[in-house]
Amino acid sequence: MATGFHVPLQGLLGLLLLCALPQTEGGKVLVFPMEGSHWLSMRDVTKELHARGHQIVVVAPDVTLHIKGEDFFTLKTYAFPYTNQGYKQQMIKTINLVFETGNSVKTFFKTSEALKKISATLLTSCKNLLHNETLIRHLNSSSFDMVLTDPVFPCGAVLAKYLQIPAVFFLRYIPCDIDYEATQCPNPPSYIPSLFTRLSDHMNFLQRTKNMLYPLTLKYLCRVSFTPYERLASELLQREVSLVEVLSHASVWLFRGDFVFDYPRPIMPNMVFIGGINCANRKPLHQVCIEAFNQSIFYAEYIFSC
Repeated sequence: MATGFHVPLQGLLGLLLLCALPQTEGGKVLVFPMEGSHWLSMRDVTKELHARGHQIVVVAPDVTLHIKGEDFFTLKTYAFPYTNQGYKQQMIKTINLVFETGNSVKTFFKTSEALKKISATLLTSCKNLLHNETLIRHLNSSSFDMVLTDPVFPCGAVLAKYLQIPAVFFLRYIPCDIDYEATQCPNPPSYIPSLFTRLSDHMNFLQRTKNMLYPLTLKYLCRVSFTPYERLASELLQREVSLVEVLSHASVWLFRGDFVFDYPRPIMPNMVFIGGINCANRKPLHQVCIEAFNQSIFYAEYIFSC
């Protein structure tokens, strides 16, 4: 069993190239991001890839919260039948529900309704992309070397599968343990705590029972959110396709987690932990600060010895 390892931003590019690109020369990367903070993390990676000589194309709807055109990538947009204000209100309302406290049953049903609405919105966005024949034809003829996407919004995974381009997934986690299924990774409930259970990796019998039963509620929410993408993928590929099969198309899974904060778990060879990717790079301490720190340690030791 392995607990993963830390990969800094500077080393992430090398990992992507080794695992997904046929050569270390500048390649073409298609980026399909998820909305919100998901994009803020991925943006740093795309900027670093561009700095290393790679051509970046970002595909996003024409109505977003954070995804805007910048000089280090080419932005391709597609129509999205929502106004900026209406879309922003819907996203903020859903996010606020996640942090709401109170009656757990009432919160569950309110969250379910909110997820249905936001899932329908995202599904509409995905359909608009995949049914945009002009854009799809352009992407298909552009000979991309890889797709970088967050599978929590499965549209990017469906697009990569449809275009038959190697995919690199950049994510924190996917509810319902779909990531375990897609990677064929062991997921022992005896010491791998399920999402939101607040359990540790040392559980008694009742806690293990809870750990096995709790995911059933998440599976219901995921069925509402993710099942439509199975139908969409089946329609595009003209055969029955499961979401697990779509996600198993990924060449590499980059998890924005870290074994320092997460409990040890089995991983597969193509699963890599890149904890710290969200941390800002700080300047080194000034020499004066270092001397002051060392002096304070000296006085503390002197007082203690007395």
